[in-house]
Amino acid sequence: MAHTSCVASLFLFLTQLSIGQRQVTVQKGPLFRTEGYPISIGCNVTGYKGPFEQHFQWSIYLPDSPTNEIQIISTSDPAFTYALYGQRVRSQDIYVERLQGNSVLLHISKLQMKDSGEYECHTPNTDGKYFGSYSAKTTLNVIPDTLSAAMHSQTFSKEEGESLELTCQASKATAQHTHLSVTWYLMQGTERTQATEIISLSKDFQLLPGPLYTERFLDGHVGLNKVDKETFRLSIDQLQSSDQGRLFCEATEWIQDPDETWAPITKKQTDETTLSIQPAVRDFQVTIKTESTFMEGKALELLCQVVGSNHDPQLQGTWFFNGAKIARVGPGGVLDLKEDYRERASQGLFQVMKLSPKNLSLKIFSAGPEDEGIYRCEVAEIARTQMGSWKVLQTQQSPDSRMYLRKPAARSVAVYTKDQLQTVWEGEPLALLCKADGAQGQLSVKWWHIPQDQIQKKFVAGMEKDGTVQWGTSYGAPNTSSKARLEKMDWATFQLELSSVAVTDSGTYVCRVTEQIRDQASDLGWSQKVTVTIQPLESSLQVSLNSRQPQVKLTNTFDLSCLVKADYSDLKIPLDVTWQFQPAWSPVFHQFLQISHNGIIAWGDSIAWFQKKTKISQSPFCSQLLIHDTTKEEEGVYQCRVDIYDRASLQTGGRARASALSHPLRIAVTLPDSQLEVNPGSQVQEISISSNTDIECRILSWSTGNLQFTITWYFSPISMNATWLKILEMNQINVVKYGDEFHSPRRKLKFHTQRVSQDLFQLHILNVENSDQGKYHCVVEEWLLSANGSWNKLGRKQSGLTELKLKATGSKVRVSQVHMTENATEHTEVVVCCSLESAGSSASLFSVRWFWNGALLVHLQHDGVLEYGDQGHRRLRRMHCHRPTPTDFVLTLQQVEMEDAGTYWCKVAEWQLHGNPSKWVNQASDESWHVQLTVLPAEPTFPSRICSSASLLYFLVICPLVLFVLLLISLLCLAWKARRLSMLSQNAQKKEALWVPMTGTEGNTVTRREEEEEDN
Repeated sequence: MAHTSCVASLFLFLTQLSIGQRQVTVQKGPLFRTEGYPISIGCNVTGYKGPFEQHFQWSIYLPDSPTNEIQIISTSDPAFTYALYGQRVRSQDIYVERLQGNSVLLHISKLQMKDSGEYECHTPNTDGKYFGSYSAKTTLNVIPDTLSAAMHSQTFSKEEGESLELTCQASKATAQHTHLSVTWYLMQGTERTQATEIISLSKDFQLLPGPLYTERFLDGHVGLNKVDKETFRLSIDQLQSSDQGRLFCEATEWIQDPDETWAPITKKQTDETTLSIQPAVRDFQVTIKTESTFMEGKALELLCQVVGSNHDPQLQGTWFFNGAKIARVGPGGVLDLKEDYRERASQGLFQVMKLSPKNLSLKIFSAGPEDEGIYRCEVAEIARTQMGSWKVLQTQQSPDSRMYLRKPAARSVAVYTKDQLQTVWEGEPLALLCKADGAQGQLSVKWWHIPQDQIQKKFVAGMEKDGTVQWGTSYGAPNTSSKARLEKMDWATFQLELSSVAVTDSGTYVCRVTEQIRDQASDLGWSQKVTVTIQPLESSLQVSLNSRQPQVKLTNTFDLSCLVKADYSDLKIPLDVTWQFQPAWSPVFHQFLQISHNGIIAWGDSIAWFQKKTKISQSPFCSQLLIHDTTKEEEGVYQCRVDIYDRASLQTGGRARASALSHPLRIAVTLPDSQLEVNPGSQVQEISISSNTDIECRILSWSTGNLQFTITWYFSPISMNATWLKILEMNQINVVKYGDEFHSPRRKLKFHTQRVSQDLFQLHILNVENSDQGKYHCVVEEWLLSANGSWNKLGRKQSGLTELKLKATGSKVRVSQVHMTENATEHTEVVVCCSLESAGSSASLFSVRWFWNGALLVHLQHDGVLEYGDQGHRRLRRMHCHRPTPTDFVLTLQQVEMEDAGTYWCKVAEWQLHGNPSKWVNQASDESWHVQLTVLPAEPTFPSRICSSASLLYFLVICPLVLFVLLLISLLCLAWKARRLSMLSQNAQKKEALWVPMTGTEGNTVTRREEEEEDN
């Protein structure tokens, strides 16, 4: 158990022998232990007589009652325990363990705060007489558990050979001096008790690796670092498959007891982090990289490369020449050479070395015909065994590489750029190399430039065999300001360098190497060319502007990020950033900030307020602004411009090589959401005339920030259709302005407002009059003060209504209380009466209000003026209100309709003159009982019955009309027939008159014609 070492040291202390007298000893106090954790206190007795096995009794004296003994447990008497500890003793939460006949341990499995106190160990007397000490005491203090340990639960998937880092947060806040130990565990099963210890930082600040991690700790592959006061970091390099599982951290708090032994008082474990290890890909291939030919007397170099493995294994390389082993390099770099090659290596003519874990080099500095042949490289992956020897895991061989001795031939020239790139950015240096091969000799060189899209070449520079340099007219003499430089790197290599190229330097560069051959009249020359493209800086320059808060609340902070994107971001080209702003009131942009490449910051004059509220963050390709305390002045459109410089323009003070402007970005400044709430409740105040009163306007909630309120009071008289009148307004700086109707000196004295507290305003009304009766409310506006001193309204809320009434002070008005039910026939006249029991005082006037179903019909005021309600306006032509006698009020309804049915009653008010100057004041009022009116439909008459039936009405109207049309048509037909018969008769008479004179002679003929006419 955790206290084994502590108990052992305890009994070294307790087993002091005392001769001749009884001596009882307990562990020296005071002891400090943590709530919820166990404790073991030892007790030992020596110098006693009697049986070897002694009995022990444990008691406690609590701090609040130091003289009162409370018995806990006894080894001899089960009834010794007090009820306070009975349950814990029975449940074995508190028990005594006997180590020997004269030694015991008191165990408390789970300490409670109430367990603090002075513990006494007592041994009953077995000596026959009392001689010595029979009890001993020690103090135990139970303290709170303040230890915490935390680690984020994560899941990692790693490959063999990779590294892992985990951090654990452990802290304590114990008032006593304690130490902390931290241990990391690997759990591969289901129980944390079976976890494997990786490494721990002990309470003595020593690193102690677990048994399975000792060798890796000594190799530096496992470590534990204390990053800060509360952070502990576990590092594991070259992960192995055995590291797979769940890792957690355990923190233990230790305290040093008075006997100078350390005891753990609390322990915490973190959540688990899951780690899975994927097997590493170990298969690899071996290749040889070299040229297939070499020249006699020149260097021959072969490079053996290992490809395909995703980790850095331990490798051993072996070189073979024509099948025979000539050299071996071990994993530690130890070289083993064949005898004849060992001699060449001692002369500096042969070298085998490991350039990197996966690259092995063989180099012969002066190769000859004997080095022509087949070369092969063999690589073996090895690992150290438990016994310390090397074990070969796998072996791979390269393909054979045959090397040929190259015979002397004509020279050739190669032209290329120094960095093997044929595209160069504008303003960057360009280095061209012209290299000739063959035997060493005296060479000269000349360079020409053919600009892009041209055929005429321009002379750039030349170098003679003696080193003399000639320059073309476009490039000038070699001085400090010249942009060209020609150098001889070795006997066959010439370098032309342009320090800062322009787009016009694009094109083809031609190099001609010349060699003077002895015994020949002319020199021999070889030419080669290379094409170079100068890329303008502006071609890939892009500038973007963005913000995480394009809509920012007033007084908040917003950011602007000007991001530069270019394909040459790795060149560290200097740039200037210019910030522009177009306010809402301006049609153009204004420059308010410029950040130069050398860090100089220049603020604009036209918009000066940005300097006091802007924080600048600058990186090579990003410029960021943080603008604090936003006001409406910062609302508008922003842009950033970037100017790119090269080295030459910086040195000469020239203009920028490239510029780009970002897209415009609009920043909108909005007001914060208002949290204003005003008490919406309504109330009624009834006060005496000529008294003073206060009307409250309470604010329930409001927004945050530099806020002030404006308060406006409104009043609506009790008369019907009255509008709301503005009494006064107190603005955010407490300036009071009265409304038009309350601007007189008398009104100003009568009404004034006061801010009683942060959330309460009052309207004071002095000497209340009858005209002050009505409804009041307040309107509260919330105003936010911005950094530039301007006010911005956030919200507006209206309170509930407060109705102000005057108490009745005169005589009581008595209206006759007679409940009536009246029936009336439709279209007849109805009279409703309202009578006073007495005429009242001669100084009194009366007003009456008539109501129907709760709605006001008409108000006959005390001065005789009639005022109609909504329902009264609908019955205006049929309704009449008058006062025939001093005690009677009459409402007459003419032409009663069905919709007039309902409940009618009146309310009579008495008015008298009061005050100086005198005003009419409502003294008292009373309502009558209700009159229930029922409207009966009228008896229908014959015309009404006809009119009430649509079908009968249609029949009576349409049927006579149809009969009349038919009759008219018949008469027209008869008239037409009669006229036709008359015309035929007249024609017949005319014909008869023509035939009379020929009767005697042509009688037959006439007779025949008449017959024919009759037949017709």
